[in-house]
Amino acid sequence: MTEYRCNVCNVFEYDDAEGNTELGIVPGTKPEDFPDDWKCPICGADKTHQMPV
Repeated sequence: MTEYRCNVCNVFEYDDAEGNTELGIVPGTKPEDFPDDWKCPICGADKTHQMPV
């Protein structure tokens, strides 16, 4: 269980234990396992900008 935050906008947060149903991400999914075309819903940064907090 890790929480992540986009290091570009510092607004979007993601908890891998909860997933994100709005974005179609199931619980247990790590940011590196997001689809290759995934973008931060706030700023549009790619998945490599999701950093553990």
